[in-house]
Amino acid sequence: MMKKVQSAIVAALLAAITSTTNAEVKIGFLATMSGSSADVGRDQFDGFSLALDQLSNRLGGVNTVIIKEDDQQKPEAAINALGKLIDRDKVDIVVGLTFANVMMALQNRISSTDIPVIGTVAGPSAVAGAQCRANEFVMSWQSDMPAEVVGKYLNDKGVRRVSTMTPNFIGGKDKVTGFKRFYRGEIVDEMYTPLNQLDFSAELTQISSSRPEAVYAFYPGGLGVTFVRQYQQAGLPGKTNLYTSNTIEGTAADAMGAAAIGAVVGDTWTPGAPGTESKNFVQAFERRFGRSPSPYAAFSYDAAMLLDAAIRVVKGNTADHKALTAAIKNAQFRSLRGNFRFGRNNFPIQDYSIYQVIKDNSGKPDFRLLQANVLKDQSDAYVQQCTLK
Repeated sequence: MMKKVQSAIVAALLAAITSTTNAEVKIGFLATMSGSSADVGRDQFDGFSLALDQLSNRLGGVNTVIIKEDDQQKPEAAINALGKLIDRDKVDIVVGLTFANVMMALQNRISSTDIPVIGTVAGPSAVAGAQCRANEFVMSWQSDMPAEVVGKYLNDKGVRRVSTMTPNFIGGKDKVTGFKRFYRGEIVDEMYTPLNQLDFSAELTQISSSRPEAVYAFYPGGLGVTFVRQYQQAGLPGKTNLYTSNTIEGTAADAMGAAAIGAVVGDTWTPGAPGTESKNFVQAFERRFGRSPSPYAAFSYDAAMLLDAAIRVVKGNTADHKALTAAIKNAQFRSLRGNFRFGRNNFPIQDYSIYQVIKDNSGKPDFRLLQANVLKDQSDAYVQQCTLK
């Protein structure tokens, strides 16, 4: 009897060791992989994949499998895809989430599970505030914040009259809200265009007529390429300077070419960011994929490195979702951005800087740091509405 008990104990210990050290980690990667903004989703996935390659395809020392799903930039498609990842594929963690309106459509499903969900682009205000959740994290920023740094920069420079342009969806509205939070001058025109609009001639004519000192614009992905090219064609550069966030980046910047030169960008990271980790990442990404990384690639790279640290803390036991969530919240890793930590609402507290788009040696757009840490160790404006502790 004693030998049977001892054998049972040994078997149980071996099973426990196997489950915590040799288990397979399943990552569900859900992002916008098709349509006009497919480049954003591709950058998310490639940034995460690059980190995973550098980690020998092991997060926290555990072999890792990625199951990729395309939300098609459609809320209903995203709901179905998330359900598949959770219910059928039995993933341990969900990563990705590109557009704010799609992320908002997933909130009921996210609240029904304790599986950790890590967004690497979308950061809507509601999720940062009243709808914050213990198992939902955002690696990028709350959507207002890249606009906040531009607003503060223009306000500090004494720019008195500004026009704003953005698509008419929650992410665009968050951007303008953030800009106005720090900018105290006159908003001459506050223009919202349909998310699928590709002809901005009427709005640019209005800007020419209004003659603001600057334009703040946010157009992601392919929309940004079209907007910046038309801005140049309208003859506005040199007359009305373009300031933006999350528009001139990655393959979009490469496609804009000369049209982007001279514009000013606010964000927590660009390829022009200082720091050894950041420079090494840019070189590795360009070598692997033959293009410049966007911030979304950097945020997704950081997400993989964060998960590597968190999964080590739980010794590979990703089945314990509460322990894994706590480990993600407090994970210690070297972010490409330098200072990084999660606030109470699971959104980043980090620094924001201002860059100018310049020509590199080959004539392509590059980023030069204009002013570092315009907003330092900055938390979002909605954290006080979050009831998490």
